[in-house]
Amino acid sequence: MKYVNLGESGLKVSQLCLGCMSFGSSKWIPWVLEEEESLRILKKAWDLGINFFDTANIYSNGESERILGKFIKEFNISREEIVVATKVCGPLDHSGEQKLIMNSNQGKPNTMGLSRKHIMHAVEDSLQRLGLDYIDLYIIHRWDEQTPIEETMEALHDLVKSGKVRYIGASTMFAWQFAKAQHYAEKKGLTKFISMQNLYNLIYREEEREMNPLCVDQGVSLTPWGPLSNGMLARAHEFVNAEEKAIETNENNSKRQNTDIVQTIFKGNLTEGDKETLRKVSEIAKKRNVSPAQIALAWLLSKPGVVSPVIGATKAINVELNVQALEIKLTEEEKKILEGAYSAKEIQGMFKLN
Repeated sequence: MKYVNLGESGLKVSQLCLGCMSFGSSKWIPWVLEEEESLRILKKAWDLGINFFDTANIYSNGESERILGKFIKEFNISREEIVVATKVCGPLDHSGEQKLIMNSNQGKPNTMGLSRKHIMHAVEDSLQRLGLDYIDLYIIHRWDEQTPIEETMEALHDLVKSGKVRYIGASTMFAWQFAKAQHYAEKKGLTKFISMQNLYNLIYREEEREMNPLCVDQGVSLTPWGPLSNGMLARAHEFVNAEEKAIETNENNSKRQNTDIVQTIFKGNLTEGDKETLRKVSEIAKKRNVSPAQIALAWLLSKPGVVSPVIGATKAINVELNVQALEIKLTEEEKKILEGAYSAKEIQGMFKLN
């Protein structure tokens, strides 16, 4: 495992980050793993050298954070060595029913968003669930149109100065929004974001137009989510073998593909270019005798600014295979082939609180 600096900070993270959305409670989303299996996969990732773990307060309504905290405690993981990221913005279900809440129409006032009130409350809750004194990387999960960004940046800066947060990051938003936040922080001498966690993979490359170049120019590291398009790129072989039968209607799809709130964004929206990209991923993987997922990750890791893609896992073997992707170096010709069929898409990955 290789370790790289996150942004222009001195924080060292593994070249792959383990996303913890799949750990928590199946009552929240059917494919989510319960505690015992979650702990096993977390330990596997740690043993393979992954030191960067990403969760969020909304994942299984806080259960994911609790399990990550239990992993750190039960396996005596060095707090100095592990890098813990969690997020704030989305609403939680406090009824105990593990419902998935998507917007303010389902939630209650001040229980979501990026206001000072909510951020200060949310960070305390996250610290309690994690069982930690501080969070290494605190990420705003999305942009909050209802709160001035000035208020948000001031609150995040205060958390860093208090010692409860070490660094701050951002996730999916428009480039102008991210630039506005960074500009305000710089103008006022506040803490700036060191990372951007955006949706980026071989069949969704819209971030290459604005956000990625902005981050590269400003020294902000990219830690993409959905690097395998929620399993679609990992199953490129299935698509090719199905021939005329589209991957989104394949009866052999995994439980996650059939129930994932993110996967539904992609279902039914595969362009001819996407289908060709999946074919090329499969072909190159076959020639190299590796998995399609490894090819997709190798491509992503070759892109400017990308330092640590956030991989999800519901099987320990997949973590091991993903780590092996770090050893794959694609040729310029292979990258050209993989990128050749891409066509523009509508913006994906965004959600609004209201």
